[in-house]
Amino acid sequence: MVGLRQRLGSLGERVAAAHLEAKGYRIRERNFRTREGEIDLVAEHRGTLVLVEVRTRRGDGQGGPLESVTPEKQARLRLMADAYCAARRINPEQIRIDVVGVTLMADGRLGGVEHVENAVEGL
Repeated sequence: MVGLRQRLGSLGERVAAAHLEAKGYRIRERNFRTREGEIDLVAEHRGTLVLVEVRTRRGDGQGGPLESVTPEKQARLRLMADAYCAARRINPEQIRIDVVGVTLMADGRLGGVEHVENAVEGL
């Protein structure tokens, strides 16, 4: 059985994908698993490969979704990016890591979507 947290994450990923597609991004892969974790979305935009971390929050009781990307999470995202590049034989200099924060209201309505390009540096 799929838990509430997984359903919330899946909904956030669908919202983020639709948001990115509306901005001209092409979604290439979803939920790419590495030993270090999972890359939520892999997209392409204007010739750049973009690895996307999606953070979803219901309400703002625990802070906004972007605040949850800690330095530790950023380090893990860099490791996942390296693993993706190795698996797909891609030069790491040809990618970037973006973060999309999705906020849902307590009643389930969309509260907002924030997209930060190149949110994680140091690849």
